[in-house]
Amino acid sequence: MNRPVARRRSVVVGLGACLVGLAAAPAAAQRALAKFARSSLAIQAGGKLHRFTVEVARTPRQHSQGLMFRRRMAADAGMLFVYDPPRPVSMWMRNTYIPLDMIFIAPSGRISHIVERTVPLSVETIPSRGTVRAVLELNAGTAARLGIQPGQTVATPALGR
Repeated sequence: MNRPVARRRSVVVGLGACLVGLAAAPAAAQRALAKFARSSLAIQAGGKLHRFTVEVARTPRQHSQGLMFRRRMAADAGMLFVYDPPRPVSMWMRNTYIPLDMIFIAPSGRISHIVERTVPLSVETIPSRGTVRAVLELNAGTAARLGIQPGQTVATPALGR
């Protein structure tokens, strides 16, 4: 009679160990996150020069990580994804908790289009709708609040401008 109970206990203990391992996996993944260089960035919009400090994602590893696992970002901060050579890209919000504005930047340095207020944690793809040199992610609502629009130019040393 004790034998079936012992088996059930070992299954429960084994399942508990697996669940603890799963809970520890994101923490381990977060410790292995890529590091990003920082750069200044400016956009002339609404009659003013708006300055940001951005983290620059250049490598495939940095591109795939982006702002994943972050819970907040300063109002004057952002993430700049640089693509060399320029190409069509698709973005998503997997493991990204911050709602964002995505600003797609053409090879000329001009904003080609903007996707505002992306949905946190969504795996829906957000296409560039053409060849881009970079994608700038800012806190959701920043583009509308500052009057950032397609056709405006982005200046940053990260893009050689």
